[in-house]
Amino acid sequence: MGTRKQIVDAANRLFYQQGYERTSFASIAEAVGISRGNFYYHFKTKDEILEAVLQARLGDTRAMLAGWTEAAATPLERVFRFVDIVVTNRGDIELYGCPVGTLTSELAKLGHPSRAQAVGIFGVFRDWLGEQFKELGHSANADDLALQVLAFSQGVATLSNAFGDRDYVERDVRRLKTRLMSLDT
Repeated sequence: MGTRKQIVDAANRLFYQQGYERTSFASIAEAVGISRGNFYYHFKTKDEILEAVLQARLGDTRAMLAGWTEAAATPLERVFRFVDIVVTNRGDIELYGCPVGTLTSELAKLGHPSRAQAVGIFGVFRDWLGEQFKELGHSANADDLALQVLAFSQGVATLSNAFGDRDYVERDVRRLKTRLMSLDT
């Protein structure tokens, strides 16, 4: 793996665990094990790193959704894969919240111009979920259903982070899946 990718991966992890504002050049360089001079060769500003992290997250999100589309036979199974994120990633979510939601919120508080790009990751999820609901025969309200599933994931991630109640997370995932099954007509 190249140094630039190592920097982006470390920054991505640190932005998630510590927040964008609290992550310094020095902490990223230390995580990668490189000198600050080598670091500056690849990135001149923290905003350049943020741009690279957002691009990496966007690419990872698209690849994950493409994998789910390929692997799951039905649109309902695909939506279930999305819903299961809060269970699959619950360890990190309990500690740090949702990686997309926390960064988007932080960038909004900072009035950061990259906030729109971070929100774009939610847009990719929204569009993909909307396509699944259209395939389920719910074209008229596909976007509303997509937003409801996104709101569910953000709400559960927030409560999981706040309370660390794994039983609640699993119960709520089961409840949502039961409601979603009624849409598969």
